[in-house]
Amino acid sequence: MSAVPVFVYHSVNTDPPPWIAPYTVTPRVFAEQLDRIADAGLTVVPLRRLVAAIRGGPALPPRCAVLTFDDGFADFYWTVAPLLTERALPATLYVTTGAVHPPGGRPEGSLLPAAAMLSWRQIATLDALGFEIGGHTVTHPQLDAVPAQRAWHEIVGCKRRLEDALSHPVYAFAYPHGYSSAAVRRTVRESGWTSACAVANAFASADGDPMRIPRLMIRADTRPELFTQWTRGGGAPTAPVAESLRTKGWRVYRRSRALLGRPVGGPPGSGTLS
Repeated sequence: MSAVPVFVYHSVNTDPPPWIAPYTVTPRVFAEQLDRIADAGLTVVPLRRLVAAIRGGPALPPRCAVLTFDDGFADFYWTVAPLLTERALPATLYVTTGAVHPPGGRPEGSLLPAAAMLSWRQIATLDALGFEIGGHTVTHPQLDAVPAQRAWHEIVGCKRRLEDALSHPVYAFAYPHGYSSAAVRRTVRESGWTSACAVANAFASADGDPMRIPRLMIRADTRPELFTQWTRGGGAPTAPVAESLRTKGWRVYRRSRALLGRPVGGPPGSGTLS
């Protein structure tokens, strides 16, 4: 299997809240990027096919890509889903369950600032339409910087809440901010998730770890030239990517700050493969 670009989006909106604006693209730009993927001759495949190939299953098409979306913004329902549906493209949506709006009520609560988020009814509809619903924890913490018991609750609680809402198992997980550790990945695996995405800004490959799938983050300032380069297999390394000393040091710093009650903030999906 050649290098596979796994793209990660957040919001697709013309007027996003300031906190997520750097990680938002407009519907026009998103449609243009879908066209660039098609023009490059890439076949968009479901994430589960990539995971199966990594685990030694059926091979993927020679040149393919995967689309993923983090957090659970309402614009996935109103804007993204129609654009993908008209092109018959699959995607995986990672939901922060504490940010979901229940019918006639308020969200259970998450660390994400205020924004228009999906409702459980919309998530069920998207699931019925064939989009894969994955987990992104309950409250969106930095999993590698919280106590093990808290991490367990975030990972397991998210899975149980999604499965209760959808009435079927869910298997795809994504680490908030892209942050993980060996202990966090072990908890994710033992909880029944069969894949987990990080960020890393690298291509996935058959030699990678299904619990550390790297993704290429799409930002508001992602240049069209770079996106085109990604669709052609260039502009980024290919997994497996060794953990850098900088990543290890950054984890130690964030853990220290968390222990002191002053956690380091960060935008969703801003981390690296770790």
